[in-house]
Amino acid sequence: MDQFLEIFPRIATRINLRYFIMAGTTFVLFYVVLKNLLAHRKIQVRFPAISDYQRDIFYSLLSMTIFASVAAFIFSVGKPYTQLYANIFDYGWSYYLLSLVVMLFMHDTYFYWTHRWMYHPLLYRYVHLVHHKSTNPSPWTAYAFHPLEALIEIGIVALIAFLLPAHKTAIVLFFLMQIIYNVYGHLGYELFPKHWSTHPVGKWINTSVSHNQHHQFVTGNYGLYFTIWDRLMGTLREDYDTHYQKATT
Repeated sequence: MDQFLEIFPRIATRINLRYFIMAGTTFVLFYVVLKNLLAHRKIQVRFPAISDYQRDIFYSLLSMTIFASVAAFIFSVGKPYTQLYANIFDYGWSYYLLSLVVMLFMHDTYFYWTHRWMYHPLLYRYVHLVHHKSTNPSPWTAYAFHPLEALIEIGIVALIAFLLPAHKTAIVLFFLMQIIYNVYGHLGYELFPKHWSTHPVGKWINTSVSHNQHHQFVTGNYGLYFTIWDRLMGTLREDYDTHYQKATT
């Protein structure tokens, strides 16, 4: 317990700083400074209400407290049972880089299936609906989860820590990539170039348009980083390419 109390503040601070720096910076940049210049890249023309931002930040603070608590427990009480290693040269740099790629695919798979699972009527109403109150998401929506959904989301940390040999810094980098892509997915603006959604490579990469459609229309486009599972399972919205072209023209 002493170790938990020692590392919890560090983890909580790190998670909160990542969220507020990433979401805050992009919000100021896209919703204030470049609002008019990038109007043609806004996916939904209207902007969220101030109450939407306040609700998202409130739930994000709850989520980050849960994230930090679970992570601190795993890395203190559960550490002897994890696959974490301290010396990069135990596995080498090639594995270190490969582990980052594996984490992304693990997380994308975990997110897709837990995301679809939360559309069960009972789970949607009591767990996932909070996140979908933002039908027009903003960067602040990235961590706006019901506490029970926050517990589900942070489950990926347990999977990685207990199943995959991973260096501590690789996990830190993974979560940095995660918040960057999460904020982009909820940005409300599309950053990728025109025709990216039909490009041989781009069609497999999830976009802000894709996730924005998910918030706007509730169903379809369940992926996080990639569209692989959506395409394999037939859950990619049929109007995705049309909406993408519209947002990038």
